[in-house]
Amino acid sequence: MKTLFVNIGLLGGITESDVLMKAGSAMSHFERIENAWLLVDGEYIASFGDMSDIPKKLEQLSNEGVTFTQNDVNGGMVLPAFCDSHTHLVYAGSREIEYIDKIKGLSYEEIFERGGGILNSARRLHEASEEELVAQAMVRLNEIIRYGTGAVEIKSGYGLSTEDELKMLRVIRTLKELSPLTIKATFLGAHALPLEYKGRQSEYVDMVINEMIPLVAAEELADYIDVFCDKGFFTPEETERMLMAGIKYGLRSKIHANELDYSGGIQVGVKYNALSVDHLEYTGDEEIAVLKDSETMPTILPGAAFFLNMVHSPARKMIEAGLPVAFASDFNPGSAPSGNMQLILSMACVQYRLLPEEALNATTINTAYALGVSDELGSVCVGKRANLMITEKLPSLEFLPYAFGSNKVSAMVLNGEVIAFNC
Repeated sequence: MKTLFVNIGLLGGITESDVLMKAGSAMSHFERIENAWLLVDGEYIASFGDMSDIPKKLEQLSNEGVTFTQNDVNGGMVLPAFCDSHTHLVYAGSREIEYIDKIKGLSYEEIFERGGGILNSARRLHEASEEELVAQAMVRLNEIIRYGTGAVEIKSGYGLSTEDELKMLRVIRTLKELSPLTIKATFLGAHALPLEYKGRQSEYVDMVINEMIPLVAAEELADYIDVFCDKGFFTPEETERMLMAGIKYGLRSKIHANELDYSGGIQVGVKYNALSVDHLEYTGDEEIAVLKDSETMPTILPGAAFFLNMVHSPARKMIEAGLPVAFASDFNPGSAPSGNMQLILSMACVQYRLLPEEALNATTINTAYALGVSDELGSVCVGKRANLMITEKLPSLEFLPYAFGSNKVSAMVLNGEVIAFNC
């Protein structure tokens, strides 16, 4: 089935098929066509062009006997759907009481030491059934679709036991079957140290390596492996051991790094060819030099920095050094309880000084790269899957991050299917 979209005010995020990310000065290039049309064939983008060519295109389709559905966008924009390459959106219940603790001045580490934070979520997840977790997560997935997300990574890490980590990953597998979103699963057994292993961290690392990873691989439950390599969590040496075990079972690395201090996590990530290193609040000249010429995507999570009132990752400095930068939501109950990528787009501009074009590349093609799917998602390109957001009629591209308090998305196209087309 073919679908023709006409009267597109601006068709943006256009790339050639061999462009898998944008780095350095190229991040400010967001190719576009004003007053455009786009043809979708099944799940894929078939062609696009200027509306002045539409009579010729319609004649061609007629001559070929092609049947199609036509949708008038009425001046709205058509852009690549957001790709959110870092979330923890499978969880049981919220943690707003800890939010009050943060307001009162308790640090992330202090809350964790009191049994809060990740350990709080682990307790709740243990008590919840798979069915309950699926139902809660589906509500969140449907919400992020409405805000323009078309692909998302979901991590485990609130299990912290073999049984519960596998439960989380099975929930994510079910979500892949139920949701139209493109979903990637990441095993994060090394998210925190369970209380019963206090003083025996090496034993827990051994369990992750010798028990969890083989079982995750046996059921083919994860696409990637992640480790929280940071102050007070797992050391670079422990991280290396777990990454090597993951690689042995075909799991590429993604790392939580340098959120709380200069941890060595970025260096470990690059050493093991991590797909991305994420957070990066503490990133200096040494870390930027290590990331140069690597295949690892630096990924910034502004929602967590905002919610925890942390220092900002030096995004501007990274781009000026020639690096690519991605921005993701970190959607989770403790430090970033929002998966709204339109808000992340605005934060990238306001708090991290990215131009709107840079921010759009950072939340589409670069996050698609951090998801491992930029060969098929993240830009408008013939042959790529039609995962697109359709906006209301907006005065300019800049209005999208400028108007941070409202939802500008009026419809989505996921795998070629139109969802809630209200233009």
